[in-house]
Amino acid sequence: MKKIFSLLSVSLLLPSLASASELNARVDLTHHWVGITALVLFAVAYLFVMAEEFIHLRKSKPVVLVAGIIWVLIAWYYQSQGIPHEVENAFKHNLEEYAELLLFLIVAMTYIIAMEERQVFEALRTWLIRKGLSYRALFWTTGLLAFFISPVADNMTTALLMGAVVMAVGGSNKKFVLLSCINLVVAANAGGTFSPFGDITTLMVWQKNIVASNGPVTFWTFFSLFLPALANWLVPATIMSLAVPDEKPKGNSIQLPLRRGALVIIALFFITIAMAVLAHSLLELPPVLGMLTGLGLLQLYAFRLKVSGEKSYLPQTAGSDFSNPVPYDIYSKIARAEWDTLFFFYGVIICVGGLGFLGYLTLLSQAIYGGWGATNANIVIGIISAVIDNIPVMFAVLSMMPDMSTGQWMLVTLTAGVGGSLLSIGSAAGVALMGQARGSYTFFGHLKWTPVVALGYAASIAVHMLVNRHMF
Repeated sequence: MKKIFSLLSVSLLLPSLASASELNARVDLTHHWVGITALVLFAVAYLFVMAEEFIHLRKSKPVVLVAGIIWVLIAWYYQSQGIPHEVENAFKHNLEEYAELLLFLIVAMTYIIAMEERQVFEALRTWLIRKGLSYRALFWTTGLLAFFISPVADNMTTALLMGAVVMAVGGSNKKFVLLSCINLVVAANAGGTFSPFGDITTLMVWQKNIVASNGPVTFWTFFSLFLPALANWLVPATIMSLAVPDEKPKGNSIQLPLRRGALVIIALFFITIAMAVLAHSLLELPPVLGMLTGLGLLQLYAFRLKVSGEKSYLPQTAGSDFSNPVPYDIYSKIARAEWDTLFFFYGVIICVGGLGFLGYLTLLSQAIYGGWGATNANIVIGIISAVIDNIPVMFAVLSMMPDMSTGQWMLVTLTAGVGGSLLSIGSAAGVALMGQARGSYTFFGHLKWTPVVALGYAASIAVHMLVNRHMF
């Protein structure tokens, strides 16, 4: 549930640049050994992150270590120059940004885990299996559900949920599994782009309170990406569906029921999202306030379940079924949050914030946005996100804060969100499904269909430029 939410989630992140007096105190270290060393360290750390699947080193470990080293180097240099407080203030600001993100994600993850433990996702999975759909119908049904679940749940959780259906029904049909997994990755990533809660990057943009050159980016602005996101999924899905066997799989499944309180927890989750939106749009308070208030509602309801004798079915070991009943306790759900992902975000925010403080993001902004133009730059950023996780990519863009129109901000939100679908390693959904459907869904299997996925990428950009041309 790494990305969780993958789905879904988060607070903005960018080291906002301080006042004019503070900016004057900063030193451009992009050509100094301190800056070069920091850049090399970050590159090495990110190589470890990209190789996580092969070396089995959790991605948070290298970036958290390098984050500390980068800021120590920066602080040492500034202390030697007699500027003692500049670095401290900048680091504290980055830390504050991360604290908002951390709390926001913990609440989102807790709700998803609570729904998972109440068997919400398993009930949906077994219901789909029992419908007796053909391979082709299952291909379209799982893709459609992934597209509409991802805006609320993260892309990885959504992909794994639908992937479980695909494997349960057609695990022996490797062609069907491969095509369905590619379809799920594209659908989950596309669905997450048109909702501020659908992906980490969308929440980053929303909570940054961006005022574009032609107006502010609000909560409702993101829904303008619905048609582009739909095109991103439908174009490759239509082509791939022609290769899906039009036959009916064998087998059946027992319908699993929802556990007590599942529907209430689902309702509380939507109430929590509403409070986060209202806190931000009406009261101009950070959305995390609404999320934490919603966590309080969940805690109270969990207490009610506990005193009524309800049990919590937690896995006995990592990866096992929920089969160890204990007294219901909401804090056990918080403990099962994806802490590796949360600390990875810390490392990314602090590392990129440090590189921005050194002056590298200013150089990058001038090079791509000044030299290529906003449209070309935003399209390339999406392609880059197929190789480098979209979180640091979007964080870097928000740190640069190029002067763009609302349409361009939505373009980079779209491309950063769906660009990861070009490769199986380009998003958490793809990486997770490679593990779940090992042997059937592979890097090279996805790569064969990359040109088709790229058609969807191009189509989404074209649709956005057409239907949202008034935003440019």
